[in-house]
Amino acid sequence: MDRPYGLLAELTYSCPLQCGYCSNPLQLDDYRDELSTEEWQRVFAEAADLGVLQLHLSGGEPLQRHDIVDLVQCANQLGLYTNLITSGLGLSTRRAEQLRNAGLDHVQLSIQADEQSLSDQIAGTISFERKQVAARLVKQLGWPLTLNVVLHRQNIDRIGGILDMAQAMEADRIELANTQYAGWAGPNQAELLPSRDQLERAEAVVRAARERFGDRMEIIYVMPDYYSKYPKPCMDGWASRQFTVVPNGEALPCPAAHEVARGLDLPPASVREHSLQWIWEKAPLFQQYRGDAWMPDPCRSCDRKEIDFGGCRCQAFALTGDAARTDPVCHLSTDHGLIEAAVEAANDPMRPQESSLIPRPQMGRRKRATGPTPGRTAKTPVPLSPTVLKG
Repeated sequence: MDRPYGLLAELTYSCPLQCGYCSNPLQLDDYRDELSTEEWQRVFAEAADLGVLQLHLSGGEPLQRHDIVDLVQCANQLGLYTNLITSGLGLSTRRAEQLRNAGLDHVQLSIQADEQSLSDQIAGTISFERKQVAARLVKQLGWPLTLNVVLHRQNIDRIGGILDMAQAMEADRIELANTQYAGWAGPNQAELLPSRDQLERAEAVVRAARERFGDRMEIIYVMPDYYSKYPKPCMDGWASRQFTVVPNGEALPCPAAHEVARGLDLPPASVREHSLQWIWEKAPLFQQYRGDAWMPDPCRSCDRKEIDFGGCRCQAFALTGDAARTDPVCHLSTDHGLIEAAVEAANDPMRPQESSLIPRPQMGRRKRATGPTPGRTAKTPVPLSPTVLKG
């Protein structure tokens, strides 16, 4: 495949929540100069021309954008399948009806836990009841509902209650994804990584739930990388099938590549300076780890290199400072001891009681930018299911 099928549009990093596992970058102030309505509409049109079928509208909290309805309407007219990834805060009845009329196809709602005090504690703000209201509203208006639950040490023991809550919400799909240690989850890794016993209990609960629910609710369960023998095929390879555009217009090969892009000292791939086609085909950042020519051993000579693509470049950079190294999750990596040490600490019976997570700070008001009038290209809508992108 030489064309992407998915675009994650991170419209703003402004968010009412303060989750300590948030995948947004640590340097939030660098992303205040947000793309204007016209600039985003141009990006969507170029994405459709490039072959993109699925548009995931995320953040931060995308409902913080005053123009979210206009953006959805533009995407719908371009024939893009639209998925709103939201905390639910800001999804009033009026706004939801506007989004439905604009053509929004799908809603993916984040949930922190099944119990109010724990959910609000993890989110860093009172939000549990408002999320329940948002879920009911989504179903009333006839949207498919996906619940997105980031699992970690502080909520994984509630997985049974979370699944029961999802059933009560009439969710069509639930994504139970263990934390990836990028963004704010990196500094909080010691407080987020579950123990082996916790994971074994959680897997048993998920297996039983799948048997109990059958086809009534799709359950996706993603194990944490740190307990795997081999890394996951991150994004199906660097700049292979999907890409991300962040609030200030920089395009990234994956949602967590902010720090890798900085560390490579390459020119940013900005939609304010280049077309999406140029970025996808020629931007140095997108070319850097595409394919397998960049791979060191043991990846270069491994028969799995076309299965897991050397693992996660962002994880390799976060743990070793070199994005070109073999993902330390792989048991063949010379850096695998970093993973073993983290797992050993997580399973230490003498480890201290969990302390508070470092919260992701809330951002103030964002700057506004202006941009050119977008082009228009008609496409036929394709009702595809959204893809697991963040977690």
